[in-house]
Amino acid sequence: MTDLVIGADGLSRCGWGASTPDYATYHDQEWGRPLRGDDALFERLTLEAFQSGLSWLTILRKREAFRVAFGRFHLETVAGYDESDVQRLLGNAGIVRNRSKIEAAINNARAALDLPDGLSDLLWSFAQTRQRAEPLTFADVPARTPESTALAKALKQRGFRFVGPTTAYALMQATGMVDDHLVGCHARRTNPTGRSEPPVAAVMG
Repeated sequence: MTDLVIGADGLSRCGWGASTPDYATYHDQEWGRPLRGDDALFERLTLEAFQSGLSWLTILRKREAFRVAFGRFHLETVAGYDESDVQRLLGNAGIVRNRSKIEAAINNARAALDLPDGLSDLLWSFAQTRQRAEPLTFADVPARTPESTALAKALKQRGFRFVGPTTAYALMQATGMVDDHLVGCHARRTNPTGRSEPPVAAVMG
């Protein structure tokens, strides 16, 4: 895959973001943009966990079905799920039917509600603050970082499941805690001179 691709619209994109229309929309409108809000971040944490071992494209295409199945990812709704809901979800062909991941989502909703300052504040407290080289190619983008390792550890200590360092870093990339759009990509918030462009606040429900 080419690292940067010029689209028919004349915009330069990370190669993965130009590979399908679904990816292009996600790349341009969501990935790497700062996202806050407990329910919104719970959705992304849950979907990243379901993605483990699968293509993210699979999750994107099932996303609306996931939202319907999981009560729009409202924390209190999911935290109240019981075994009958687990069985309902296991019978839903529109989502990824994996008992361990379904039970982890319910567990994680309950764990999130126990956080004194909320899920959003906890996740963002691990956002990258140290300087590192801006990524010029895919080879410059790590699979995990010290911040994602620390975040995964903190989440596990608080009872969360399916939150390893790699999943944590994918969450951080997707929700703007780090900007891993390649230099030259139109969606990158920081240009090659290091001047930051205004972040785009995005809250999903």
